[in-house]
Amino acid sequence: MKGKRVALLTLFAAALAAVAIEPAAAQSADTTTERLIWNLNNQLLYIAVPITVLVEAILFYTVWKFKNNESPLPTKENRRLEITWTVATAIILLFVGVASYQVLADPFVTATPDTDLDTVTDGEEEALEVQVTGQKYNWQFHYPDSDVTNANTLVLPTDRPVRLNITSSDWLHAFHVPSMGLKQDAFPGQSNYIVTEATDTGEHQLYCAEYCGVGHSQMLGTVEVRTQDEFQSWLDENGAGGSGNATAGNATSANATSALAP
Repeated sequence: MKGKRVALLTLFAAALAAVAIEPAAAQSADTTTERLIWNLNNQLLYIAVPITVLVEAILFYTVWKFKNNESPLPTKENRRLEITWTVATAIILLFVGVASYQVLADPFVTATPDTDLDTVTDGEEEALEVQVTGQKYNWQFHYPDSDVTNANTLVLPTDRPVRLNITSSDWLHAFHVPSMGLKQDAFPGQSNYIVTEATDTGEHQLYCAEYCGVGHSQMLGTVEVRTQDEFQSWLDENGAGGSGNATAGNATSANATSALAP
């Protein structure tokens, strides 16, 4: 009877812990990519926290119950218990594997050159293509459909899928926007891809996450997420028939950062 009480109290404590972590784990996702990652993180927490509480409860109970036992008996074989925890472990690992695969196989988390954007967009909206080039020590963003190039500021629209083709012109770099859940390496002569969709407007800090020389710490940028109308207006202003402010900013930024090159 006492054992059942301990088990019930342990399960109750695990349930309280699982409920308690929800406010802490909840995050406002600014992209589909970030939302998928945080959903997986929360699912794994719901598994990990009760297991942790159960194991620690058994540990403390065992220490307390046998603290004055000076003649411990050898452990007896319990085949039913061994089968139970083996099956339980297999079920937990299966859940973790399936949940992780579903997220990691999603094109919004792991994109490849063969990713079919029509599948991502359901054929309803054309995805935006942006060429991202890292170089010592700045970022260049080119919008091929509009022939717009910008330095160190990536402008994106909300509620529209975006594919970033990430490469480097000179060295190893890494495109990293933590608050949007985006990270991808930039290799010379090779393109890596990120497919995402911003859900909220705002500004985000862009970092280079791969050490690339003396100016690495200053290889920063900004991601500006605007409404679709504001984004289209920005493209029109800086396109071939616009003022060209974005393109002009390229040279200024490149000249300013090139002085840091070894």
